Amino acid sequence: MTAVTRVQISAAGVCLPEGRRRSDQVEAMIVAASAPGVVPRGVVEKMSGIKERRLAAAGVHGSDLAAGAARDALRRGGAPLESVDLLIFASAGQDLAEPATANIVQQKLGTRAAVFDVKNACNSFLNGIQVAEALILSGAYRRALVVAGEVPSRAIRWDAADRQDLRLNFPGYTMGDAGAAVVLEPDSGGRGIFYRDFLTDSRHWDIATLAGGGTMHPRGDEFTYLRGDGRRLRDAFLEAGPAILRRALRRTGTTLDDYARVLVHQVSLPFLEDFQRAAGVPWEKIEVTVPMLGNMAAATLPVGYVQATAAGRIRPGDRVMWIGLAGGISLAVMLQQV
Repeated sequence: MTAVTRVQISAAGVCLPEGRRRSDQVEAMIVAASAPGVVPRGVVEKMSGIKERRLAAAGVHGSDLAAGAARDALRRGGAPLESVDLLIFASAGQDLAEPATANIVQQKLGTRAAVFDVKNACNSFLNGIQVAEALILSGAYRRALVVAGEVPSRAIRWDAADRQDLRLNFPGYTMGDAGAAVVLEPDSGGRGIFYRDFLTDSRHWDIATLAGGGTMHPRGDEFTYLRGDGRRLRDAFLEAGPAILRRALRRTGTTLDDYARVLVHQVSLPFLEDFQRAAGVPWEKIEVTVPMLGNMAAATLPVGYVQATAAGRIRPGDRVMWIGLAGGISLAVMLQQV
């Protein structure tokens, strides 16, 4: 019997809602809800580099987008529903505080697998892959679905009393709704994930929060909005992000030239440009999603993977680098041989 040495991403899928919200529409909504003179003209697109983002219709939840992406992944990979024995919902958002949203995804999808949620802000998806990979290598499961369904458009605070308020609300104005999924299974032929590294600096946990629903703030509408200091978040990422990337290259004996595509979590276009310069990644290697899709939270990296694969920028045999940046602060690098 051939020994399993790696776990591969055998298929990936996305589910992007049809609705679109342009940055000028976002700005108009902020102006209508805020004090006069608070919102400079053109500030949303200028500061974010985002032209539009996807918008889920009323009644569409994260579980719907996750289930839609899972169907797409299973269809692309030719895997039947009954072959999935592990399903992990790995998102920054969730349908409910209880039970695990993975249960709702499973009910909508029709699988009969073991299910649970993995949650670590925008790195939830990479952590979900990390957990699924370990469980497959242990022999506990054979085929896993890791799914994300993000609807952050419902956590935006539109009213700003002053410029400081506008700044703390701004991360919400970059968000876009999306679903993504990958199928994971064992591989004995040298393909698959060959390196992963995670780094956390929890001193910065309060930079970006969505405070409602936990024991700190179990009730109160004012805690149901995404709030964050984009400047502090950027500085924290730039302090540690390039170092974890360089460590991955050093430990694997590879260089950036060895990677066909680099997937980076994308908060805004200016931040992506700052990170690219600090990390030394050639711009032409980065799969850019943020201008037309916004910040899709944990769905960002797998959506970029599907986009690059569909366009032929990722092909069988290529190496791909995944770079995760998340509130907490949490950073991650995953290296994959397609």
